[in-house]
Amino acid sequence: MSDTLSEQEQEELVQELEHRRDLRGVIAVVASAIAITFSAFQIWLAARGFVFQLTLPAIGNVQLAALQLLQVNAIHVTFALLLSFLLFPTTTGRGFLSRRLGQIVPAVQERFGEDNPVTRVAAGVRRGVRWLMVDPERKRVTPVDFVMMGIALLSVWYMLTDFDEIRGMRALGLGFGRTISEVYPFLSPVTDALSAIGIPLNEVSYAFVLGALGVLLVLEATRRVLGLYLMIIVASFIVYARWGYLIPIDAPIIGVLSIPPLDWSSIVQNLWYNTENGVFGIPVTVSVRFIFIFILFGAFLEMSGAGQWFIELAYSATGQRKGGPAKASILASGFMGTISGSSIANTVTTGAFTIPLMKRSGYRPEFAGAVEASASSGGQILPPVMGAAAFLIVEYTLTPFRDVIIAAAIPAIVFFFGVWVMVHLEASKENIGGLADSEIVGFQPHLLRGWFYLVPLILLLHYLIIERLSIERAAWYTLVAIAALIALIAAYNRTSRVPLVGTIVGISALQFASFVTAGVGIVSLLAGGGGAETGLAPIAALNVVAGQLGWIILAVSLVTLLLRPHADAPLLDFDGQVDDAVAKGANVLRRPKLADNRGFQYGGFVLTSMDSGARTATTVVIAVAAAGVIPGVISVSGLGPNLTALIQTVSGGSIVALLVLTAISSIILGMGMPTTVTYIILVSMLGDAIAGFGIPILSAHLFILYFGVIADITPPVAVAAYAASGIAKSDQFQTGVEAFSLSLNKAIVPFAFVLTPGILLLRGVGTGQEVRVIGVNDVTNLGYFVPDVLIPVAGVFVGVVALGATVIGYLYADVSRADRVWFALAALLLMAPLLLFNTVTSLFGLVGLPTVEPGSFDLLLRAVGAVAFGALALKNRRRADREAAEERGTTEAA
Repeated sequence: MSDTLSEQEQEELVQELEHRRDLRGVIAVVASAIAITFSAFQIWLAARGFVFQLTLPAIGNVQLAALQLLQVNAIHVTFALLLSFLLFPTTTGRGFLSRRLGQIVPAVQERFGEDNPVTRVAAGVRRGVRWLMVDPERKRVTPVDFVMMGIALLSVWYMLTDFDEIRGMRALGLGFGRTISEVYPFLSPVTDALSAIGIPLNEVSYAFVLGALGVLLVLEATRRVLGLYLMIIVASFIVYARWGYLIPIDAPIIGVLSIPPLDWSSIVQNLWYNTENGVFGIPVTVSVRFIFIFILFGAFLEMSGAGQWFIELAYSATGQRKGGPAKASILASGFMGTISGSSIANTVTTGAFTIPLMKRSGYRPEFAGAVEASASSGGQILPPVMGAAAFLIVEYTLTPFRDVIIAAAIPAIVFFFGVWVMVHLEASKENIGGLADSEIVGFQPHLLRGWFYLVPLILLLHYLIIERLSIERAAWYTLVAIAALIALIAAYNRTSRVPLVGTIVGISALQFASFVTAGVGIVSLLAGGGGAETGLAPIAALNVVAGQLGWIILAVSLVTLLLRPHADAPLLDFDGQVDDAVAKGANVLRRPKLADNRGFQYGGFVLTSMDSGARTATTVVIAVAAAGVIPGVISVSGLGPNLTALIQTVSGGSIVALLVLTAISSIILGMGMPTTVTYIILVSMLGDAIAGFGIPILSAHLFILYFGVIADITPPVAVAAYAASGIAKSDQFQTGVEAFSLSLNKAIVPFAFVLTPGILLLRGVGTGQEVRVIGVNDVTNLGYFVPDVLIPVAGVFVGVVALGATVIGYLYADVSRADRVWFALAALLLMAPLLLFNTVTSLFGLVGLPTVEPGSFDLLLRAVGAVAFGALALKNRRRADREAAEERGTTEAA
């Protein structure tokens, strides 16, 4: 369609929003090579762990390296730093500081004249600075970038080759390490000269220098990738760690922020050579173990063509309904959110297709952009993948990921249901219909053509919930399944299907027989391994073969692709990025016909997925590395207990006040920052204070996550809304306002589930080890299940309908301003009545009435809200019937 964005335009829009370079030529190949190597490194970790060992024929096992956690984390961050310095420019010369510095040479020229030596020197300096670091077109990697990449490599090389020295310094301090002159004697003249002018490099260890430079590199990468705002916040904490002792301990209020004096050596050691806190702390460990592999899972699924299939499936399911394009946008964004988790990428990918259709069907540009931005932001709270912060929740709350996704399910459904309701009410209000038959594909044929895209998601849920595997193992097995599935689809056609499937079944049967009879696979059996006395039981053998099925499918499919490289593949429909990469690769090799080779295409799919996954993960890795500095400072400075006491004092001991403070802080901090960073900062500062109120810690952490997500669509820095605005060609601020309004239930539901944990299907209080997801016994205990789970869940669902009438101003008929207020009150009473508990209890105390137990108060106010909503809805329905009758009478009279 002419008004939709092409894939190139989508990529350009994302690059503009994320300020990324558009690399070409050799440097583009280098960037891709680093990204693919990054993904390969992470795949090895997921599959084999920290030991890099190969088994070679006739030689046996050859161990290349056995890495420690600090080394693995350092490699992980170094890959991200290298990609950051390649993909994001130092400066384009258009920033505030650059523009001010750019005025120096014109001022000098005006003062001294064009031919004056001073002017020529100033102009020469300007040319040198531009050559060193300025990239106005975002297409050139500058010398400064290469220098920073070199320092990053030097730092990680030291981690890998001198870990024994690092281990000693972690116990004794960085002052016990070798100096630069001792490590590199040929640099002695340089260090002596610098020491002579006041830079005492001979007095500090080489480890300290690399650590300090490493922290500065992370700050610079943060500025490039995530913006100056976050860099300043992180840098402020580092400055505070060094000079926070200057705060008078007896100062009112802020005196609790006073800390003991710390020297730079202690600060650098805790921020750079520590796996508990700092740059390589828990957030980066979570990224190494969980986040990256799930991002890679999403990249493989998206590059396979699943993204476009999901979008078309959503349109085939809802496109013909009232307001169909907007409803399809919600479904498509939800589907994409399961494989993306990035609000901007999700908005651009789905919005390029959905927003133009919404506009054509009658929705205002601002509303169309708002729907897409609102629904896309929900991807980070939608199980099973969710956003990167969900994996941090697992680590911080000691909650199994299985329980996290179960707990997050109902609030996520409520959110998407709420947006759906508002879209429906807007369509009813403006009389917006659906799409014509010619504009959508049939639901059943489309589902049958691409049902296999659902298999990886189903497998992921099976591994996490049924098998209860660890997160990294579940992700690894699912990744293998995707690779095998797409290889099978690439090799499958009418001619090959019988021999292809037959070979897979035959090999699986041979494996099963081999395990039953000899206890080993067929290859090992032929090599002389195993024996009759070591055979496995049939069920055990079947389980082993089932675990190997992915590899069997992958191997047979690849052989088929090699033997029949130009065979038809009717079900294969790679993402456009794969097609582009394959075409470019064939042209580079000067063999254009390779672009039609199925084996070559499959290789392009794998490499493009690895490339795309690493580039997407780079932003997250830099975010968690930078954010890890904040808990690192809190830990090394001993600020934690004092900060908790200050927060509890400010909140006045009220859980509601603390939650409101947390919500506001999340939205403010989250403006222009990734949700992951907002989450880490707020958990570090507020986590202990919230836990002190005796609520389930998982609900508190999900509360922080929700409000961090809301920041993506909250003006004035609503990044997802601005991305949608660029597609809708609408007013940015108004699009952000409407996106926030459509997501208003996302701001109320968190209060509801913190105060009523049954909405999260949780029972108990405290850490993840003390709270459990409800089971069958809890469901059959009606005295608990009905008042604590069923009624609150029903309340939030009905409440979002009342909220929709409030925001849209329509329910059967137009809603007056006064009735909007009543609908809003009904929504509050239905969704989160306990927000009013303290206030009402205080009022009862003032007039001498007995206090009410929270459970009874909750049920009473929900009942009041239900009655109020029912009365308001009935009133509007009767008014709508009267108006319809009057309109029919007028028509008949005419």
